[in-house]
Amino acid sequence: MQNKKTLINIAGLSKNYNTDGTTTHALKNIDLKISQGDYVTIQGPSGGGKSTLLSIIGLLDKASNGDYQISGVSVAQLSGSQMAKVRNREIGFIFQDFNLIGDMTVSQNIELPLIYRGVDKSTRKIKVAEVLKRVNMSERAKHLPNQLSGGQQQRVAVARALVGNPTLLLADEPTGNLDSVNGDSVMQLLSELNAQGVTICMVTHDSRYAHFSKRSIHLFDGEVVKNTSVQEDKSSTTIETREVAELLPTPTQVGA
Repeated sequence: MQNKKTLINIAGLSKNYNTDGTTTHALKNIDLKISQGDYVTIQGPSGGGKSTLLSIIGLLDKASNGDYQISGVSVAQLSGSQMAKVRNREIGFIFQDFNLIGDMTVSQNIELPLIYRGVDKSTRKIKVAEVLKRVNMSERAKHLPNQLSGGQQQRVAVARALVGNPTLLLADEPTGNLDSVNGDSVMQLLSELNAQGVTICMVTHDSRYAHFSKRSIHLFDGEVVKNTSVQEDKSSTTIETREVAELLPTPTQVGA
């Protein structure tokens, strides 16, 4: 079987913050590869570096050290404007807080990334209709965000992330503000999208939702302490896995 294309290739990546003469090591020597069609979850306790890593992958922040390549291009070689262009064309974002604009309709919210790209109006209309159908929200196209449930708003946010046909979909705690029913619904949608070929990298503190993915990475104090396929994670009984598990908090100990 032919190997899948590597979309994200991170080697020796570190992120440090210097405040009042004190250095905080948010990420330490991270190695990570994400291939086309992969579905990776990043787990770990609050303050462990999950969102920091996702921000760097999404070109919202820069690493202090190490190499990061996206689609074979080294991020270190990109200017600020080039990074913005890659971010707009290659990456779709889903946030915990939905980030929808309240006085714009569902369709208008989804359309925004295409407007930023300069896509013509007729093409925008077609693409918006396509992704609305894909997330089962066609009947809500003219609604405002405050007329939708939390689960529906997150589906709109997913559609907005997908409308530009990104290479990679990044989700930061996409179920964090949802009840279990709506959370399960959004996770099922992400699984369906991955089955259709969408590459996903998701931060979650909920171990239940990690089992929707193909591969799970655990961060603890900025370091990768575990990197396994979900099936390996479910069945593993090795001493090493048990020792790592003892480092990680239970779901009830982890903050949102």
